[in-house]
Amino acid sequence: MARPHPSPWVRRLFIGLGLATLALAVLGIFLPILPTTPLVLLAAAFFARGSARLHHYLLHHKIFGPIIQDWEEHRSMPPGIKPWAFTLLVISFSASIYAVDSLPVRLGLAALGLVLALFLWRVPVRALTPEEDACRESSP
Repeated sequence: MARPHPSPWVRRLFIGLGLATLALAVLGIFLPILPTTPLVLLAAAFFARGSARLHHYLLHHKIFGPIIQDWEEHRSMPPGIKPWAFTLLVISFSASIYAVDSLPVRLGLAALGLVLALFLWRVPVRALTPEEDACRESSP
């Protein structure tokens, strides 16, 4: 885990960026164009450099905590998540592009969707540990 920056001004900047990014992540739950998980991970990175207390809070949050802990531990996605992410990305961006009348906005959405797809494609998929595999097989 990163330590907070020594400068109080830079810490305040990181905290502000973390709060703004987390607010966008929460909006991303309801708006298909905003990618929630990458924004939560970015907020955690900002909090790690700005406030140990806020970073700890986010790490132990009921919803966001497991996502951040898994990313910090493995720096990869569990198997089976990437196809779902691509599917949701295509559906949400296609619906958004279809719903907009402006050609520049459509092109911007298409470009953003392409960048997100390239980012997602580059994230490695990790193998399950024996414990995770056993847990997956025992669940219905």
